[in-house]
This record gives sequence, structure tokens and C-alpha cells, in this order.
Amino acid sequence: MNYNLGDIVTLKKVHPCGCSDFEIIRLGADIKIKCVKCSRVIMIPRILLNKKIKKVVYNEKEKN
Repeated sequence: MNYNLGDIVTLKKVHPCGCSDFEIIRLGADIKIKCVKCSRVIMIPRILLNKKIKKVVYNEKEKN
């Protein structure tokens, strides 16, 4: 799965606030994502995130 800082991804499971879109704010072995609607920050292992991603909605590289 290819994603970078600033990308917006859609997860399979909906966040308790009702939104399923998250912005990637930190990359590494653990990835930090922020809910687009409520701005809650979640840190999740890369392997687990790869399983939970449905699609990349907005790719920062394609913008430039």
C-alpha cells in the first residue's frame, strides 16, 4: 500500500464519531492518523493499518 504524509485514507470500520476518513500525520513502524471530522489522533501499527485501509481518497503526491 502506498501512502505518504498528508494523504487521506478511508478505513473499513467507521470511527465512533461517524467518519471513516483519516489523515496520515506520521509514518514509521507505527503510523499516526487523525480523524478528519473530530480530529482525534490514533497511533496504529503499519501492518494493522494496511489490513484496515479500504482506499486512498486523496494522495498528496498527485496534487503537486
